Amino acid sequence: MSTDERKPSSTIPTAERVAFLRDPNSYPGDVRHVETRETRMSWVFLTRERVYKLKKPIRDRWLDLTTPEARERNAREEVRLNRRLAPDVYIGTARLTVGAGGELAIDGAGESIDWLVVMRRLPDERMLDRLIIENRVHPEEIETLASRLMAFYRDCAPAALTVDEHLALFREQQRLNRDVLAHPRVAPELDRAAAALDTMDRFLTDETDLLATRVHGGHIVEGHGDLRAEHVCLEPTPVVIDCLEFNRALRLVDPFDEITDLALECRRLGAHWIGTLLLDRCVAALGERPPGRLLDFYTVMRACLRARLAIRHLLEPDPRTPERWLPLAREYLAVADTACLRLRAPRADRPATR
Repeated sequence: MSTDERKPSSTIPTAERVAFLRDPNSYPGDVRHVETRETRMSWVFLTRERVYKLKKPIRDRWLDLTTPEARERNAREEVRLNRRLAPDVYIGTARLTVGAGGELAIDGAGESIDWLVVMRRLPDERMLDRLIIENRVHPEEIETLASRLMAFYRDCAPAALTVDEHLALFREQQRLNRDVLAHPRVAPELDRAAAALDTMDRFLTDETDLLATRVHGGHIVEGHGDLRAEHVCLEPTPVVIDCLEFNRALRLVDPFDEITDLALECRRLGAHWIGTLLLDRCVAALGERPPGRLLDFYTVMRACLRARLAIRHLLEPDPRTPERWLPLAREYLAVADTACLRLRAPRADRPATR
């Protein structure tokens, strides 16, 4: 008998698992409604008090979740890493089991065929992106968030990596950005992309000393990796969820890079002042201010990355909400325009070339 024939997991289609988790009767307690959301990597099932996340059995250049064992490791790692900035949100993991009669259960007596991340449900009305859109963010709340983030960064040990490794990651991201944003299907619709990509190419050829200095100075840490407004909940003690758990290399960042990423998102949503406040608090907490050109580089690189992730949805064979992605990519590139223009100007600390 083959391994696949022995395992019940091979006989339970993914669609059946999703259907089971959509059913309120599948959950412990008095659950009367389940809201389902789909992301690129997961199906997310929300009850009144809890969130259950089922990983998709996908494979790409960064991760392989095609086996139950891989999905278990990923679920446990997601909980471990996210407890750094959301300790009371990530409850743990649960097993999706199948009994002798083929019945599915959460943490049942049968064999484990999949794993769920279990979280406390956060109030949608307190998520930072929604608060910005509804113009309900108060400066004191951002001060509290800044204190939380700065304490996190101060506790992070410098990452053990070389300058070459750090530069290689940026160059790989730039290659991926160009592959997507210059794709023939979308390039004519992204008029700002070519200039931004060319600017990043020049920086990664001529100004890598600014990035090398961050490595030599011990400023690269294992951060969050995906610091966006939609991942920030402004509860009395702010929490940040959904870190980039599947690839440690992508979490090795300069704190100023992450703060720039969040600032970019807040500015796109209409709250430029939040990024300014966060950057000022980061300077005060970490005792240094990187060169403006480096911050501009982070801004444009992050804008290109965010635009790429949006367009990547559009290039899929059957994209979800296809009308959303092109306008979103344009928004990110537009926000980076000023930083891009500054980077095209010569560096003040270098003599002009003839």
